[in-house]
Amino acid sequence: MTLSDAVAPFRSLLGEGGVLTGSDTGRYTRDQRDLMQGETAAVLRPRSVAEVQALVRLAKAEGFGLVPQGGNTGYVGGATPQTGRRQLVVSLERMTRIRSVDPLDFSLACDAGAILADAQAAAAAHDLLLPLSLGAEGSCRLGGNLGTNAGGLQVLRYGMTRDLVLGLEAVLPDGSLLSDMKRLRKNNIGYDLKQLFVGAEGTLGIVTGVVLKLWPAQSFRATAWLQLAAGAPISEIAAFLRRETSDLVSTFELISASSLALVAEMRGAATGFATGAGGAVLLELSSSSRHIPLDDVLMAALEALMERAWITDAVLASSEAQRRAMWTVRETIPEGEKQAGGSVKLDIAVPVSQFGAFLARGGALVAERMPGVRLSFYGHVGDGNVHYNLMVPAGEDRLAFTRRVEAGIAHDLYAVAIDLGGSFSAEYGIGRFKRDLLRRYADPTRLALIETVKTAIDPDGLMNAGAMAGRD
Repeated sequence: MTLSDAVAPFRSLLGEGGVLTGSDTGRYTRDQRDLMQGETAAVLRPRSVAEVQALVRLAKAEGFGLVPQGGNTGYVGGATPQTGRRQLVVSLERMTRIRSVDPLDFSLACDAGAILADAQAAAAAHDLLLPLSLGAEGSCRLGGNLGTNAGGLQVLRYGMTRDLVLGLEAVLPDGSLLSDMKRLRKNNIGYDLKQLFVGAEGTLGIVTGVVLKLWPAQSFRATAWLQLAAGAPISEIAAFLRRETSDLVSTFELISASSLALVAEMRGAATGFATGAGGAVLLELSSSSRHIPLDDVLMAALEALMERAWITDAVLASSEAQRRAMWTVRETIPEGEKQAGGSVKLDIAVPVSQFGAFLARGGALVAERMPGVRLSFYGHVGDGNVHYNLMVPAGEDRLAFTRRVEAGIAHDLYAVAIDLGGSFSAEYGIGRFKRDLLRRYADPTRLALIETVKTAIDPDGLMNAGAMAGRD
């Protein structure tokens, strides 16, 4: 039987537009960072939960594996079908319905194929906030956000995706449906099974729906660009600001001088903002109430930082346009890296108290082991996540440099993070690119439990084989 013949039953099931083959599968088979080219006989695009259940049963009967895929914006290859695996991609891009927004429960229920920005807009239409926010929010889908337990810019105040999930619906590898779309804040009825699927990267089933927590819209903001003094204690500054502002800090983003320079190089002009000797911080306070004088609170906190000589200067956004200009600098750092030849991205987390220690030890290590290699680091200091990126040297092949870093100094940098109580994967996940790191660094008992859960729920290895843990 040819692959075309094998795919025919899926066409009968999903109808016109429900199955893509040939050149139409191209954008689904290459990972976002262009590090992996996979293959698939077809991309399946169901329109309903019932169709997802039916295609899972059919795939099992026909001997196909399945790779659930959201917006294909991940950094670790977790949604890319592998060559030679006989895998079909399942995209929920036709399942995008906002099922409900409840202003009294402060909740939103939607299909897992909904684009994050559309879910944010649905909440905003009711004067509510969906706080999950990241650079790819215009194209990433909520199923992928759940699968990777996405973090983003406001974890400091609102938590990771895991912390936002009230309910979940998922199709299991045997085609049965776990339906737990409740909006309850309290619901102690045994194991919290829905959380098994958050961060599971599609290895346990296909998430088809989710209920998310919302907050009052944060309509009032005070934003500042801080220039850090040399040796400024970043962790102490973050903690001080949380205390002094009654925890109104929604974002605390570190931007290194090298990262800012990349943005300027990309633009061919200065950004209009500067770093101090210790870099810069983009700080934002937010509130749902007009009665909280955010500007006054922020000014008082900044004056105290000046008195401690922790910052050398600060620019307060005097308009929405100036605020947006500050955020544009932060959000275009990845594009600046790409325009400069690319980077090897290390997604590292350490306890907030150890942030400065990691930067000092990591910087010394890179200077010693790879002199002349340019660093670009930035990140969500308030939650301990630093995007620690090594720029590809001019004239060197990007993929060759990536392999050199990942086989060498990356392990030393991960060792530093782990020694400080941290992790080699803050928010990107494991996918296919970090499986060796999971086996190398994970606690053996933890790894055994992960594999036990995978085997129990997906004994035939139908779901996303080759990603995260379990059998190959």
